[in-house]
Amino acid sequence: MIASEQNPQTVTKENIPDRPLYDVLLEFFDEDGWVFKEIEHRRVLALGIEGNNGRFDCYMIAREEEKQLSVYSVFPVKVPEYKRYNVATFITMINYGMIIGNFEMNFYDGEIRYKTSLDVEGTQLSSTLVKHLVYSNVTTMDKYLPGIMSVIFGNLSPEEVISRMEN
Repeated sequence: MIASEQNPQTVTKENIPDRPLYDVLLEFFDEDGWVFKEIEHRRVLALGIEGNNGRFDCYMIAREEEKQLSVYSVFPVKVPEYKRYNVATFITMINYGMIIGNFEMNFYDGEIRYKTSLDVEGTQLSSTLVKHLVYSNVTTMDKYLPGIMSVIFGNLSPEEVISRMEN
């Protein structure tokens, strides 16, 4: 796009302020009243989340060169090796049809996390975009936390847990 006198508000690559993503993250969390820890050398913010269904950690990662933000909520326990296939089945079932983000599990160590991400190349990052990215992430992890716990510790099949969550 080219800015012209007829349309002076046209956004072009040349007139987008090059504000660091990390600064926008800091501004959002300060304005929204979150308590967080900066891991500055890695451009990461760390938060402890107390949801309705449990506690978990959350990390925001700013990839400045790539113009990408990622939010990871990390499930509070690692899945024991003998439960990983059941949990993988469960998260595959809940991922299907999920519009924003996805659950993923490391089969080597049993870590589960929920990921949302955003590529803002060619546009300006705003507090509103950060808010949607973060809130959709932490509310989704909190929503499915009891279901994942049930598959791990409740000796229920993934199908049984899904059925109970739907009722």
